[in-house]
Amino acid sequence: MDECMLIFETCENFSFYNFTTPMFPPFSSPPPYRAPPAKGGELFYAYATPIVFVMGTIGCALSMLVFLSKNLRRLSASRYLAMLSASDMCTLWFYVLVEWLRRGIQYIFPQVHISFFETAGVCQVWVFFSYLSRLTSAWLIVAFTCERFVGVCMPMRRRRLASRKDTSKIIFGVFVAASLFSLYKPIMSEIQMFNDMPICTSMNSMVYESFILDSIYAASITIVPFCIITVLNCLIIRKFIQRRKSFKTKFITSECHIRLEFTFILLAISFFFIALNLPFFVVWVRQFLRSSFLSSNSNSYETEDSTTFEFWREALLITRTIFYMNYCINFPLYSLTAASFRREFKRALTCSRKRETRFNDTFRQTRNSSSRTYDSAAKYRSSYV
Repeated sequence: MDECMLIFETCENFSFYNFTTPMFPPFSSPPPYRAPPAKGGELFYAYATPIVFVMGTIGCALSMLVFLSKNLRRLSASRYLAMLSASDMCTLWFYVLVEWLRRGIQYIFPQVHISFFETAGVCQVWVFFSYLSRLTSAWLIVAFTCERFVGVCMPMRRRRLASRKDTSKIIFGVFVAASLFSLYKPIMSEIQMFNDMPICTSMNSMVYESFILDSIYAASITIVPFCIITVLNCLIIRKFIQRRKSFKTKFITSECHIRLEFTFILLAISFFFIALNLPFFVVWVRQFLRSSFLSSNSNSYETEDSTTFEFWREALLITRTIFYMNYCINFPLYSLTAASFRREFKRALTCSRKRETRFNDTFRQTRNSSSRTYDSAAKYRSSYV
């Protein structure tokens, strides 16, 4: 979806872009933009993105700590959520932070231009990991949804299909498949010059192929997961309603209670995944339909009046920032929806404080012992003298 930024930014400077040539594919990386005095959407993007990055990094690290704790890591759902946290952290570093350094920081400091990411090799590496991490995050949520669907709607098959060994295989399979699919992007990317500035973008010789693959990628991280998650969650909710009507006893084991909380976590993650992705996806679809590959008017962007142009540019920046929030919101969702997560988080903090206290006590005891030994030695020397 990054190429949407290229559409708006290069339209303001016709020396960057020739509207008679095919449009860049909708996801290739846009050139850095030296903006005039920043407007509302630009300032929102520039100042909110670092906050999202910092909160998301801390939240993902804490989430991994909790889900890999002794009491939760035995559950297959914990493995999905731990890997989802790792994938989200990679997205924050290789996608959110990099894009902000390439573009967003210039809205705050117009004179700053970071060209490190516009060099051969570095360009291909960060492009690959940004595509890999986003695709992995989306399909880990799908895999977690499937795991919860099996656990809720097909409990007799859960032991056979949702064991820890099978979970590890599924997570590894998602990672390998995402890696193989994301390889096309660095292969089709290169450094080009725009106004004497190096830009990491798609090859001109493969612009149509990149457009097709980027469109498939867009569907792979949005519409396809949306459909699968929505259908399976509806079936899960329907099953819960049926069970509640026929439930005869209030007895429930501790493990069943934790699995129920994981289901609530899934529903919350799924809802916000769709809600935070959807606005940016809608804006992208608008640009996709106006692409020179689909639109009969190849100069359609030239016909837009300035008011419409600025509206969609501001909308893109705001919805892009909202989309970033998808990678920092999971930790608050875990804390709100699962008592077991809160309990393990408090236990981890308590154990850390206890370890620190024990270390400090040991250090003080050692220091006091050394001090007493030194005093005894001093007294011995003074008596000897």
